[in-house]
Amino acid sequence: MENRREQLHELLGGWPAPRLPEPDAKQHTQADKLGISRGMLVERLQLPCTRRTDHAPDRWLPAVLCRPEGAGPFPVVLYCHAHGNRYTIGKQELLNGRPALSQGPYAAALVERGMAALSIDLPCFGERAGYGESALSKSLLWQGDTLFGTMLRELASVIDYLEDRCDMDAERVAAYGISMGATLSWWLAALDERVKAVAEVCCFADLRTLVELGAHDEHGIYMMVPGLLPRFSSADIASLVVPRAHLCAVGELDSLTPPAAIKAAIEPVERAYAAAGADDAWQLLVEPGSGHVETARMRLKVLDFLERQLLAQG
Repeated sequence: MENRREQLHELLGGWPAPRLPEPDAKQHTQADKLGISRGMLVERLQLPCTRRTDHAPDRWLPAVLCRPEGAGPFPVVLYCHAHGNRYTIGKQELLNGRPALSQGPYAAALVERGMAALSIDLPCFGERAGYGESALSKSLLWQGDTLFGTMLRELASVIDYLEDRCDMDAERVAAYGISMGATLSWWLAALDERVKAVAEVCCFADLRTLVELGAHDEHGIYMMVPGLLPRFSSADIASLVVPRAHLCAVGELDSLTPPAAIKAAIEPVERAYAAAGADDAWQLLVEPGSGHVETARMRLKVLDFLERQLLAQG
């Protein structure tokens, strides 16, 4: 299994290890009680990027951390924000939501259940929207790197940061995301075993089937990984999460995840969990009549799943 992860690392443009020394300056932290929810503390951060490369050398990652009041340590949801061609949102999705999150933002809901949540601005989004996605993707590809790999390395840096905070429990980290954030979440869990559970909404599908259906072009250039399909299917990658818990929620009518592509991805993953004797660790919700949006049933399923996976370990 480790060899398969190493092959993915190579395709993504590398995965610096061991982690790089932190930049000389300390991370900048500003803690604000913003009154979004009683008992929630919001910290605005600049996190050290400990897994950067020469091709994507950003030293600091703009971030927001929402946590319960008190000493902790708190379990953490690594919140991977979506794309949606809304480059100005980024990490603020955690606090402010987005149209695809019809149930509203996640921050208060997670904190009320005793979990912290941390989100960063990924390249080209939020405070980093000065980078153009197309231009940055092309530049990285020319240098043998990928934007998708850069995003994943930065998310791994967030876990490095959590390991250094005494009020955060780095042994209880889950990843969550919708759309682009969903794809990043289950890929990160596949590549980094420090992610103990993953919940992802509206973006799990077999890539080869997407190409066959002509549905692949609805996805952004950020997730293009040269040479991927001859060596890996979506199920091959997701099976690297086994036996850790994985919740997958998709809309039946979502054009980004057509039924044939969902079926082709899900059936091999179900077999992998069964072979590992971990059937209960895999959960699937296909929402009838729903498109590329989180429904009320999805939200409840995600929150219950994260609470069960993270708080039961405490």
